[in-house]
Amino acid sequence: MAEPRTYPHGVTSWIDAEQPDPQAASRFYGGLFGWTLTDALPPGAPGSYLIATLDGQDVAAIAPTSAGAAAWNTYIAVDDADATAAAVTAAGGTVVSAPADAGPAGRAGRAAICTDPAGAVFRLWQARRRLGAQVVNTPGAWNFSDLHTPERDAAMAFYTPVFGWRAADLEQGAGTMLQVPGYGDHLAATADPGIHERQASAPPGFADVIGGLVITGPGEPARWHVTFAVANRDGSATTAERLGATIITSSDGLWTKDALVRDPQGAEFTISQFTPPDGAW
Repeated sequence: MAEPRTYPHGVTSWIDAEQPDPQAASRFYGGLFGWTLTDALPPGAPGSYLIATLDGQDVAAIAPTSAGAAAWNTYIAVDDADATAAAVTAAGGTVVSAPADAGPAGRAGRAAICTDPAGAVFRLWQARRRLGAQVVNTPGAWNFSDLHTPERDAAMAFYTPVFGWRAADLEQGAGTMLQVPGYGDHLAATADPGIHERQASAPPGFADVIGGLVITGPGEPARWHVTFAVANRDGSATTAERLGATIITSSDGLWTKDALVRDPQGAEFTISQFTPPDGAW
C-alpha cells in the first residue's frame, strides 16, 4: 500500500488561495472541482482556513486575504523553515513574513512568506501534521506551479542554492521544467510506486519535475502561477463561466489543452486537460 505523499526539501508541496470572501470562493471551487471544504481552525478561533479535499484527501486550501487581492499561493517544502529563510536572504531574496508556527499549537507546520529577487512571492512549508497535497495530477486536483520570471539564469542563480533546483529543457515539447534531482525515486519509494513504469515513455527526468519556468513579457510581473488538472478543458471552462469566472485565454498544445481562468474574486489559475500525442504515455 502506498504511503502518504511527502515532499523532500525543494519540492513544491501545497497551494492555497487568499480570498476576500472565503465562503464564496469555497462555493466556486467546490462547484468547479468537486471539492469538500472544512475549516481546519477550531470553533471560536479568529479567521478561517478551509481545507479542500477530494475523496477525503487534502488538495488545497482557501483563507481570508490580508491584502485585499485574491491570489493563489505556492508553498515549497523545506526541512527547516528558519534555515531556509536565512538562505533566501543570503541568495538575494526577501523574507516578507518570518517563519512562524501554523495551525492549532503549531502542529500543522511552520511557514514563511518570501519573494525572490525578481519579486515573485512564494512560501516555505516545514511540514508537521499537514504533509502537503495528498492528491495531485488528477481531475480536480493541483497539477503543478510555474515560475513566471524575466530571466531564467537569474532565477536559477537564486533558486538553485536555496532549493537545489535544476532547469531542464526536456524533449518532446515539454518546455523548461524545474527539477529536484531524486524526487522521482522518492515518489517510487513512497506514495507512487509505479511512477517510473507509468512514465517510461515520458521525457527523461520527468519524474523529478516539480514545476515549470516561463519567461515573462515586457512589463509582466514575476509570479508563481498554479495549474489544476481537469478531465475536459471545454466542459470545465463552461462550468467556471457559469459559476461567475472569466475565461481569459484558451490554447491547445502538444501535450495539453489549457484555459487561463480568473475566478469571481480575481484570482487567476489555469485548467489543463492532458492530451498526449498518439503513442505517448
